Amino acid sequence: MKENIKYKRILLKLSGESLMGEKGSGIDPQMLEYFANEIKTIFELKVQIGIVIGGGNIYRGLNASDQGIDRVTGDQMGMLATVINSLALQNALEKAGMYTRLMSSIQMNEIAEPYIRRRAIRHLEKGRIVIFGAGTGHPYFSTDTAASLRAVEIGAGAIIKGTRVDGIYDSDPEKNLNAEKFTEITYSDVLNKNLRVMDLTAISLCKENDLPIIVFNMNKEGNLLKIVRGDGIGTTVGHKIN
Repeated sequence: MKENIKYKRILLKLSGESLMGEKGSGIDPQMLEYFANEIKTIFELKVQIGIVIGGGNIYRGLNASDQGIDRVTGDQMGMLATVINSLALQNALEKAGMYTRLMSSIQMNEIAEPYIRRRAIRHLEKGRIVIFGAGTGHPYFSTDTAASLRAVEIGAGAIIKGTRVDGIYDSDPEKNLNAEKFTEITYSDVLNKNLRVMDLTAISLCKENDLPIIVFNMNKEGNLLKIVRGDGIGTTVGHKIN
C-alpha cells in the first residue's frame, strides 16, 4: 500500500543549536544520529529533501560586534560554521544509507559543490538529499532567509522548521505555562505580533511566494513523518486560516 504524502518536496530548516543536544556547544553525535534516523523515515518514502542548517552552535555572526568583530566578517564566520554543521549532517545521513549532496553558496570546491539551482533540482529528482551550506553567501542575511530563498528556488511545497517546541505560541511556552498555541496563523499575524518564527525577510519572501511554513517539534520521534503525511501537527503559517 502506497503512503499518502502531502509534501513531495520539502525544505527542512534546522538550527545549529539543535545539534548541541545536552552539550553547551559544538555537535552532539547522538543528535546527528537522531536527525539522520528521522530524515530517513521520509527519505524512504521518496520525499525530495533539501536541508538548511544554521551555525549558532559554533558561531553567531550577530554577536560578533560584542567581540570587536565587524558585522560582515562575523557573518562570514557564521557562514563557515554552517558548512561545518552541514558536513557533519551529511556524514550522518550517508552513514544511515542515504544519498546526499552538499552545495555551498561560497566556492569551496574541495568539499562542496557550488550552488546551482538547476543542478540542485536535478539532485532532488534523482533521490539525493541536498544540503545547502553557507547561507545565501552574503552578509546581513540569516539562515532563515537562506532557507526561504532556497525553498522558493527549488519549488518546495513547504518549509518545515524543526524546533524544540511543538509549534508557534503567543509567548514563550518554556517561560509561560499559559502560552496559547496557534494551529494556523497568517504571515501578516506573525509579523504584526512579532512572533519571531523567522526573521522579517524570510517571512516576507514566503508570503510573496505563497510558501507555507510549518513549525514543529523536531525532537519528538516520528513528527517529521507526520508532517509530510499532512497529519496536522505543529503550526502552519500561510495566507488564510481555515
